[in-house]
This record gives sequence, structure tokens and C-alpha cells, in this order.
Amino acid sequence: MRKKFLKMLLGDRVSMRYIRIPKDRVAVLIGHKGETKKQIETKGEIKLEIDSAEGEVAIDDHESSDPLVGIKIENIVRAIGRGFSPEKALVLFKDDMEFFLFDIHDYVGKKPTQIRRLKSRVIGRDGKTKRVIEELTGAHLCVYGHSIGLIVDLETLDVVKRAVDMLLTGSKHASVYKFIEREMKKLKLGGAW
Repeated sequence: MRKKFLKMLLGDRVSMRYIRIPKDRVAVLIGHKGETKKQIETKGEIKLEIDSAEGEVAIDDHESSDPLVGIKIENIVRAIGRGFSPEKALVLFKDDMEFFLFDIHDYVGKKPTQIRRLKSRVIGRDGKTKRVIEELTGAHLCVYGHSIGLIVDLETLDVVKRAVDMLLTGSKHASVYKFIEREMKKLKLGGAW
């Protein structure tokens, strides 16, 4: 597999994209009997080469009819690599969906106790905070390693990013919930015109 991957890496194809994901997420990307990989390849009209030992993924999108498919597939692979289920990640095929990633290191460096604390703030007791954000915004959140991933529609993206940032910078949970409710109400009223 490594030779095949290197051959693709060193080949003369211009439309190749390369991503590395955590090794423990490679099996999820491949799926049971390769089903997830096949589904991504078929829907995106692309070819994935996955080096399980290294967590390296090569995306060959030169045959796709969608000029944005390479970016969509990159986001899907990254989302799965950062803890999302394939079902949730595959919504990124839609043009109005976006993937965003917070790196907790940007907030507290590499201090393990601080990373755990911030992850806990976003998840909340028994998953309450994460659940409330998802219910109010329709977004999907995933806390994995030192990252917080978001899959959300473009219209709501700024609200969810701001809400997670507020939590990571120490805002009270109640303040964050009120902010989300207020901003989502504005979005709904703005769309009614």
C-alpha cells in the first residue's frame, strides 16, 4: 500500500489532494467492507487511496464533473478524521454546508488539564451544552482530541462559531444560550422578508 501511495504522490497528476487523519479514524473512513470509502468515491466521482499505516489519504478528483468536489471531499475526510460519523460528514456534499475546526491549543496551548477543561465546557454536563447548541442551530458538533469540529449550514455558521468561541473564552453557558437564541431569531426574521 505504501508503494502505491508513494507512486500516486510522486505521479504527474495535478488534481491530487493529500490529507493526513489520525490512524484510529482510518477504519471509520474506510467503513465496514469498504462501504464508506465506496460511497464517497461514487457520490463524488473521485478515487481515494488510503494508507492505513500512516493515516494518509490521497484524493484523485480529476474525473469529477463538480469543480468543487475536491474541497468537499477534503472536508468530509477531515470531518471523519476529527470524530464525526460518516453519516454526518456526508452532508458536506451539499453546497450550503460547511466544516469548521477549532483547535483548543489556540486557546490554552498544550496543557492537558486546560484542554480537558475547555472540552468539558463545550460538551457540558451529560452532553447538555453540545445538545443545546445542536438543537438551537441545527449544527453538528464533535469534540475529539484537541479539536472541536462543526458541520453547519453557511447561514448559521457565524452564530455557531461565535457561540463555541464564547465558551472557549470563558463566557457563562446561560449567556451563550441567550446569544444563540437571539441570533437565530434574527436569522429567522431576516429570512421571512
